[in-house]
Amino acid sequence: MVELSDVEAAQARIRDRVYLSPCARSETLSRLSGTEAYLKLENLQMTGSFKERGALNRLLILEPAARERGLIAASAGNHAQGVAYHAGRLGIPTTIVMPETTPIIKVASTRGHGARVILHGGGYDEAYSEARRIEQAEGLSFIHPFDDPGVIAGQGTVGLELFEQVPELEAVVVPIGGGGLVAGIGVALKARRPGLRVIGVQTELLPSMQAALEAGKPVTLDAAQTLADGIAVKRAGDLTLALAKRVVDEVVTVSEEEIASAILYLLEKEKTVVEGAGAVAVAALMHHRPSGLSGKRVVSVISGGNIDVNLVARVIERGLVKDGRLVRIRVALLDKPGQLARVSSIVATHRANVIEVHHTRAFATRFGDTTLQLTLETRGPEHVQEILQALRERGYVVEQIGI
Repeated sequence: MVELSDVEAAQARIRDRVYLSPCARSETLSRLSGTEAYLKLENLQMTGSFKERGALNRLLILEPAARERGLIAASAGNHAQGVAYHAGRLGIPTTIVMPETTPIIKVASTRGHGARVILHGGGYDEAYSEARRIEQAEGLSFIHPFDDPGVIAGQGTVGLELFEQVPELEAVVVPIGGGGLVAGIGVALKARRPGLRVIGVQTELLPSMQAALEAGKPVTLDAAQTLADGIAVKRAGDLTLALAKRVVDEVVTVSEEEIASAILYLLEKEKTVVEGAGAVAVAALMHHRPSGLSGKRVVSVISGGNIDVNLVARVIERGLVKDGRLVRIRVALLDKPGQLARVSSIVATHRANVIEVHHTRAFATRFGDTTLQLTLETRGPEHVQEILQALRERGYVVEQIGI
């Protein structure tokens, strides 16, 4: 098991080698969530996530012979970069096995730190199996991304920093994949303040820790594609589950739409670039998933910021749809000159921006009619209803098209 003394020893080892990430109060999130909300910005670490804490601590306690033979790790990206970055600084040869679906930015960054990268399998579990095979074949030392006492202790240093940064902390909301971060933070916090609440968050597509806690043992779930690829782990760790039973009060889940909305919120309101896995804690607070936090001092851990730039535009667009600021409406029109201009005039009067227009006769409800489909940029749901009402008052049959 991992104890507070292990986390404190890890902090002494890595304190001067990792960034003391800020923990800033968010006025906007406080209003949205009804809490006194803080953001622990681990996305500002050198490798873009908290993972380098556990990786570095594990590397520093390796036997000299193991360093000489070299390391191997399996990771969807952030653990890979943490291991590669610090192993490179320590002069340790490193091999990383990553899923073939890993975002390009994470693969490129890992290679940029000098590691040999092998792409294998459709998810973490396949990459893990291949890494363990190479470990035996080449005599390397395997660095587990979460189910390792040294790694967990390193991740727990986030918790020790929270005590210094938010002395009156009452609850912390933490992303969960395999469980190393929440286990480490929980050990650090609960040992010093047993009444403090530790809440984990997973994507509803892969709630492996939630399922394990309910079953009382690790459960292997089916693979799923999710925006939160950094926590897309099918099976919780044995050690992390044992610790979670002891230090985690509640595990909640969030949807893909809620994750997209949180990414957009953090980008637009907090000026912070965050990957899907890093946004789940904020998504949970925004949508009031954890119960009993009203008025309490709460930290959301922003665990990582390594999002593929090709995904950002799609996430923003999806987030705008979720927030009601990008909508599609369908209007039935008489097939006569000037109808499109009249509808456009009404939309313009109400200050909506037309993004896309589709005009068709073939799919009209009645013969002699035409159907107009508009994609609009609006200020939000109330603005949309204002536009729909204005069109209906002028005799148009109009409906909002859902996603």
